[in-house]
Amino acid sequence: MAAAMATTKSLSGNYMVLTHQDASLHDLIRILFHSDIEKRKFVECPNKEQEESFKYRWLIFVSILVQKILKLVERPMAWFGNVVEMWLNLLACNRNFGVLLLNVLRGKVVKPDKTSATFLSFIGNLDKRMELDKNINHGDSRYYGALSMMASKASYENKAYIKTIVNDHWKMEFLDSFDFWNEYQKKATTQAFMLRDKNVDPEMIIVAFRGTESFDADAWCTDFDFSWHELSGIGKVHGGFLKALGLQNGAELPEDIPLANSQSDPAYYAIRDLLRRLLQEKEGSKFILTGHSLGGALAILFPAVLAFHKEECLLKRLEGVYTFGQPRVGDEKFGEFMTRELEKHSIKYYRFVYCNDMVPRLPYDDSTLMFKHFGTCLYFNSFYKGKVVVEEPNKNYFSPLSSIPKIINAAWELIRSFIIPYTKGPEYKEGFVLQVLRLIGLVIAGVPAHSPQDYVNATRLGSSTVYVPLEDPNHQPSIQP
Repeated sequence: MAAAMATTKSLSGNYMVLTHQDASLHDLIRILFHSDIEKRKFVECPNKEQEESFKYRWLIFVSILVQKILKLVERPMAWFGNVVEMWLNLLACNRNFGVLLLNVLRGKVVKPDKTSATFLSFIGNLDKRMELDKNINHGDSRYYGALSMMASKASYENKAYIKTIVNDHWKMEFLDSFDFWNEYQKKATTQAFMLRDKNVDPEMIIVAFRGTESFDADAWCTDFDFSWHELSGIGKVHGGFLKALGLQNGAELPEDIPLANSQSDPAYYAIRDLLRRLLQEKEGSKFILTGHSLGGALAILFPAVLAFHKEECLLKRLEGVYTFGQPRVGDEKFGEFMTRELEKHSIKYYRFVYCNDMVPRLPYDDSTLMFKHFGTCLYFNSFYKGKVVVEEPNKNYFSPLSSIPKIINAAWELIRSFIIPYTKGPEYKEGFVLQVLRLIGLVIAGVPAHSPQDYVNATRLGSSTVYVPLEDPNHQPSIQP
């Protein structure tokens, strides 16, 4: 148990908090035509100068409206997702549609079990690979990137599945998987799991945060919550991500809170305390943080809160942060602070971006929202050729000039899905579900580009030269595959 409330690390008095529950349709419409946001009870912001602009009020309108719609369709959305997942797993349990029909006639239908080690989420059905790449061993500069991506992909699955692949397929030690409490949503909405790689020296602990599940309205609300808080001396941070990690009621980040060792514990505090215990077991052992999508945002925000609390001992044991399709987390000041902290503790930070994935281009990097990326961006094109860039191309995604090239590229990705098993090997074969998503990409190119399949491929097929040493940030490596 942690000690009772210790010193509270106060946030600055600069923030903007949106509460969609308090917004009426009349309030939402009114905010578009009137700059008196101080009269809107669903917006709390002491410094209203910027928020009075129409563009900012429009973003507030969109954020609140999307969250209200998501909560309105929460149950049918979850029901639909459950039907889709059950149907996909029913087909898998019975091998294919033909065998399923035969089993129906014979009365021998094999029914899927959502808690079993063979049940796959919708995300898991996009890429069913379980094995690590046997060509990437410890000592290869791609090793931790490839392992981190596979862990990020596995984080979408149930506990039995994760435990089986970690222990039996990867020959590593599954530590546990968790559902963490979100104080603002009043439920456990943040998931992560931990494993220990004992095959390397020093031993490495991997913490993998789950990303946004396709049919989880709460997770989507976290993404679209454009609230922000300014951490003293650090910068402005995306409010939805901060809440998912462990922001307490009253917008506080205490150094310690009482823990119950259950799903009522917030992610940051529970993971931090478990890491303290695990790292004490083996001298010299270290840990890595990783995640895909929302999980990537939580992975890079975790060391920011460690730095906020002056957790020097843990930061010294942090080997690296590997994120995949990660959205922006904070403003320019936050990026500058994190760059200094990462360099100070020699922490590697690799932010993987695949081609036209729209999520790394959100929230917008402009004068209104002020969100900025930082660190080493490893950008991979649709041929899985990678290079180090300061910022991914077309950084805000929506551009009329780029729409035609994106559609052409999406068409190539659809064609590639049929030929890649022959050009790269049978393990790269894409399933029917992903190929349907590729078709959707002809309309919205950034949707299939966000799938784990392309990020797994990038870590396996991309050149090892893109993993630039931290001390040589200006080096531009070869992009040969």
